[in-house]
Amino acid sequence: MADKYIKIKLKGYDHKLLDESAKKIIEAVKDTEARVSGPIPLPNKRTLYSVIRSPHKYSYSMEQFEKIIHKRVIYIYNASSDTVTKLLKVNIPAGVSVDIKA
Repeated sequence: MADKYIKIKLKGYDHKLLDESAKKIIEAVKDTEARVSGPIPLPNKRTLYSVIRSPHKYSYSMEQFEKIIHKRVIYIYNASSDTVTKLLKVNIPAGVSVDIKA
């Protein structure tokens, strides 16, 4: 890897929103001289919940719910101040969490 890079981590429940926001970030960065690596898909975090349907009896009758968190990582190498300003101007949907580390 290069000396200086920016790591952008995207998390969300909807994988289509993640891919759209990653595409927006990459398009914004490609206008500058920076080099982009990604989006790299990371393993999903899957959480299962089992809930008893009846409040007092029939504990063998349960409902299962699952929550899946999808993750993507984008690396930006040789970033300039122009790259950072373009990154901050990107409009990202409400269902996507973004973590930026330099």
